[in-house]
Amino acid sequence: MIKNEYKYSELTGKIIGAAMEVHKHLGNGFQEVIYQRALSIELNMQDLAHEREKEMDLSYKGFPIGQRRVDFFVDEKIMVEIKAVKELEDVHLAQAINYLEAYGMEIGLLINFGNTSLQFKRVMKPKNHSRSQNQNKS
Repeated sequence: MIKNEYKYSELTGKIIGAAMEVHKHLGNGFQEVIYQRALSIELNMQDLAHEREKEMDLSYKGFPIGQRRVDFFVDEKIMVEIKAVKELEDVHLAQAINYLEAYGMEIGLLINFGNTSLQFKRVMKPKNHSRSQNQNKS
């Protein structure tokens, strides 16, 4: 689970371990807020500093456009977005990537408690590639 080539891999491993502990005890089938509360308790039990439902401002070209609450910020380094759905979909991954970009974070985790097995994805801010370079590949 811990890959040293990834930034903050030890911390993300601890967060995933905490989520696994929650899923082991609760299983699937609850609403997202139940998992969120339980994960906050587990993170506290494992002495992982975190903020739950931190509200942050969103802007567009310097203009305020609203606010969004991210499920967790852990150790001021990792954004954690949780879901309680049958299967993670591309839209969930896109949402997590957008949050990283909007909040200037490098690393995030997308964790799904809704499946019979815990699902998680490490999310990293995408490197900027020119669309023209990608379009020229045939």
